[in-house]
Amino acid sequence: QVQLDESGGGLVQAGGSLRLSCAASGLTFSRYITDWFRQAPGKEREFVASIRSSGGSYYADSVKGRFTISRDNAKNTVYLQMNSLKPEDTAVYYCAAQDPLLINTGRYNYWGQGTQVTVSS
Repeated sequence: QVQLDESGGGLVQAGGSLRLSCAASGLTFSRYITDWFRQAPGKEREFVASIRSSGGSYYADSVKGRFTISRDNAKNTVYLQMNSLKPEDTAVYYCAAQDPLLINTGRYNYWGQGTQVTVSS
């Protein structure tokens, strides 16, 4: 059974940092594309960052230069380091794993349960 477990969310002041983790069981992250999404109250879910099986990374313009996605293959965990946090970064953050064959389809094989990030002004 595949499971993605996010952790690391919490309450932080503007300008602070958090590191989110997404630990996988039942699949090998290095064989998948792993994306982070977020959803704020009353808003649609939005893409945040992606790491490809090759290790290449991509970011939404809103987080570029502040967030860094990385993967530890030995721990089978993907991280999202979030620096210079802003109140508008407040959302539930989700990780999702996508078979490379599904790239650009909008379809994902697995989702985590989400972790809340709240940035106070």
